[in-house]
Amino acid sequence: MNILPVLEKVYAQAGSVVGTIDPGPAFKPYGDVTTPGGGFVLFFSNVLRLVFVGAGVYALLNLVVAGFQYMSAAGDTKALNAAWARIWQSLLGLVIIVGSFALAAMFGFIIFGDASFILNPKVYGPK
Repeated sequence: MNILPVLEKVYAQAGSVVGTIDPGPAFKPYGDVTTPGGGFVLFFSNVLRLVFVGAGVYALLNLVVAGFQYMSAAGDTKALNAAWARIWQSLLGLVIIVGSFALAAMFGFIIFGDASFILNPKVYGPK
């Protein structure tokens, strides 16, 4: 007894099934001019995101190294001050990175009514 009567067996040799594989649309990694947000805008947006992620990872690693310096200072005031300055600068860098995204979203919402307008711009080109 067939439990799933809807499903049927399909063989590779069956009639018109052979050779009808659709490869889909051509691969365009950054779109084209006719698609909204395609081309240079999408490329620039991806590069900007990569830079922000890199800056965040760098700040996190710098914070870890500064914490290790702080723990291994052993009471030396110069080493403590240097480690504390590095911790402060790392935290300030993270605040600047997050704040830039927050400000862009806030200005995009206030001016354009869409929080992602500045972060994900849509540029319409010729058709």
